[in-house]
Amino acid sequence: MSQKPNVVFVFADQFRRQATGFGGETNIQTPHLDCLASESIDFVNAISGTPVCCPARASLLTGQYPHHHGVIINDVPMDPNAETMGKLFSKAGYDTGYIGKWHVNANGRSSPIPVERQHGFKYWKALECSHDYNTSHYFEGSSTEMKTWEGYDAIAQTDDAISFIKSRKKDSPFLLTLSWGPPHDPYETAPQQYLDLINEDMIVLRENVTASEADKARTLLKGYYAHILALDECLNSLMEALDEESLADDTILVFWSDHGDMLLSHGELFKQRPWEESIRVPLLIRFPRRFGPKGKQPPAFINTPDILPTLLGLCDMDIPESIDGTDYSTYISEYITASDSPVSTANETKAPADCALLACQSPFGQFTREVGGREYRGLRTSRYTYVRDLDGPWLLYDNDGDPYQLTNLARDDTKKELIKELDTQLSQKLAQHDDALLPGIELLKKFHYAGDVD
Repeated sequence: MSQKPNVVFVFADQFRRQATGFGGETNIQTPHLDCLASESIDFVNAISGTPVCCPARASLLTGQYPHHHGVIINDVPMDPNAETMGKLFSKAGYDTGYIGKWHVNANGRSSPIPVERQHGFKYWKALECSHDYNTSHYFEGSSTEMKTWEGYDAIAQTDDAISFIKSRKKDSPFLLTLSWGPPHDPYETAPQQYLDLINEDMIVLRENVTASEADKARTLLKGYYAHILALDECLNSLMEALDEESLADDTILVFWSDHGDMLLSHGELFKQRPWEESIRVPLLIRFPRRFGPKGKQPPAFINTPDILPTLLGLCDMDIPESIDGTDYSTYISEYITASDSPVSTANETKAPADCALLACQSPFGQFTREVGGREYRGLRTSRYTYVRDLDGPWLLYDNDGDPYQLTNLARDDTKKELIKELDTQLSQKLAQHDDALLPGIELLKKFHYAGDVD
């Protein structure tokens, strides 16, 4: 292939892996997401290590951890001089486009984003942040005229993405990023046609939702699932457009989410927490020309900063020194080769990482100290979740024997040696990434945001 592959990067806001058919969901069907998973590299251990909007989005765009890119809380600006996805692909000759929610500029959620802060994306129809999905606004390019998406914004944004694909320059590769706001709350604002498909009373809850909160959880989940049904059909429209344009084979199609959603598991709401519902996200990478038509499920842990260097690797582009994350493209190829061999040795393929780093640099927003928010660092390994806060070990779960994380072993005297081992491993991981568990105010002062959070 003489021309570099196209990239279509689709991501949703607050979409936990468990809410897909391929991720184990039984309350709804997600046939189009499941179809994509069956044709993709499905990273079953994809982790949102800092599971909250702005830090995760800045990590996606820069390939850096939050303690390096500085977006450690919401609604603070990403460095306009940073090496970012749009800039790197633009410099490599790609036509670049961004549609939907941006949320790394902090100039007011409904204000236009100056071209110099659009980070190399030339086609631009975006808004800093809105979750009013049925009266959703955007700005186009350098214009300061506010426009409105027609109807439910994810559908209108997907239609615009399809128009971009169909009107593309035929002699240049393209990078298109489509950023949906749903299924982030408010849940009840999903289109009525999808809400009508879900019988709230029949929703089966995860085992870590208490009986006292079951009714509330089912009400929330009805809307959450309805948003997901809408997105599943949007994804199908996008995939059909790639097929119609004969682009599917030579296009890297990615589906991801910035973080998950607790939805009253453990009595918790929203994101930022280190439990499975918050940190586990879908990450599907389909590239038929290189990976073939049949999906694979490599077990490697992959964190948000690893996504950009992996895309650069798949497109044979240089990876700048500013990037913290790891390129997984070679690992994917080796895993596929091993799994397709007559005697599969896929699980022996050496992964770039055997765990993922979890972090909350400073509690804020929907994870304030009043609701149990705290600074933490942790590890998600193949078996355990271990989290340390400023006072020492906070959480320890054996995810093999306790997949719903019902029993916190951090105070179990019989686990002292295990805690010591995991704590040492965490300290090594933090040293590897030049990170440290500090009071949040110290990082807020470092990045000059101390006045933005109590």
